[in-house]
Amino acid sequence: MTQNKLITPRKLSGFMELDPPKQLLFDKMVEKIKNVYSKSGFMPLDTPVLEYREILLAKSGGSIDKELYAFKKGDTDICMRYDLTVPLARYVAMNVNTLSFPFKRYQIGKVYRGEKAQKGRFREFYQCDADIIGLEELPLVADAECLSIVDKVFKSLGLKVVIHVSNRNVLFGYCEALGASDKTQDILVILDKINKIGKENAVEELKKLGVNEENCQKLIDITLKCGNFDAILSQIENLSDNDTYQKGVNEIKEVYTYLKALGVDESCYLLDLGIIRGQNYYTGTVFEAMMPEHPEFLTVCGGGRYDNLAGYFTDKKLPGVGLSIGLTRLFDLLDNAGMLEKVKPTNFDLQIIPMGETICQCLKLKNYFENFLVCDVNYENRSFKAKMKEANRKKVPFIIIVGENEVKSNNYSLKNMYTGEQYNLSKEECLKVISQYLKQ
Repeated sequence: MTQNKLITPRKLSGFMELDPPKQLLFDKMVEKIKNVYSKSGFMPLDTPVLEYREILLAKSGGSIDKELYAFKKGDTDICMRYDLTVPLARYVAMNVNTLSFPFKRYQIGKVYRGEKAQKGRFREFYQCDADIIGLEELPLVADAECLSIVDKVFKSLGLKVVIHVSNRNVLFGYCEALGASDKTQDILVILDKINKIGKENAVEELKKLGVNEENCQKLIDITLKCGNFDAILSQIENLSDNDTYQKGVNEIKEVYTYLKALGVDESCYLLDLGIIRGQNYYTGTVFEAMMPEHPEFLTVCGGGRYDNLAGYFTDKKLPGVGLSIGLTRLFDLLDNAGMLEKVKPTNFDLQIIPMGETICQCLKLKNYFENFLVCDVNYENRSFKAKMKEANRKKVPFIIIVGENEVKSNNYSLKNMYTGEQYNLSKEECLKVISQYLKQ
């Protein structure tokens, strides 16, 4: 008989895989985010990972085509979702006649992008989204609510962020006022990367578009304005009387009013006209959250307002505003920076160890304790010494030893693995001791 050749176990690059202790931390972060979304009145939604190709490409116009994981099943073109917003648009369009508006939903799930895997970029990653969708109109207070939620989420995670806020109409209108409305999209692409390429290179690229020296400087100056809302508003509100420009300024003022009413600390957000985002996507408020103590992390959350969420799927106008946290990337950044909580080697509070033929009694005890604790029975056919070593290696805080005498007396040997204290107690008394210790 010939020996089958063993396949070397390996993992695709760009796909995160956590060991159980770190997965516990990841799940804890998910729960905290979910908690904030839920307490803010957002309802959960889970859409399929697979969608029709034409659905996913509708909004992008094919620009993301190279990043899609796509395949055919029979005659059907299928893609794996690359974000959670397009599936949301499809869902809302399909259910517009039965949903209550404004529709507030959150979704936490994996998305897939076949881009080059590198540090901080994953091909499979979790997004944690929250969106508010209106029917025909959506008041600007929704924009402020999303900003408030960003603040709450990161506070719940114990992370300090500052939210950089802008409104795309300001730069749209400014380009119009300078007579460059036909070049607006190209200008914004250049201004969006000014921090990467520097002012001098930005000027050169703007000149190639036909923008004169004076207007180049004006565009760069306004893009670099960043600071306290009152201070920046006083500098920009009279720079132009262009209607689109003034619309943007007035929307910023209104959102600012709501942020103060919501009690968001003013040290937690800035007015930053350099936040541009999504050239063919966002239409008003845009924002990015950054960690000032870790500028190398860049953006850890982003979002904004879009006027017509589902314009490719329905004639009804469905304006929305939302936020998205790339949790896989954030977790990886925190891990590499040594900023994660101390990793627990196990989530068990108690392990029950049988001695002799007591496995059934141990399982009955497990049935009792698991109503209150995370409990496990070590039923491996190994020596008592080996089982104790295993419990110690896992850092299980408590063990109960069950032998024939314990079964007869209904009193059990309880050991605190951290302090070494041992007790001989009933199961109810064991529970009381364990519970009191875990509360400390």
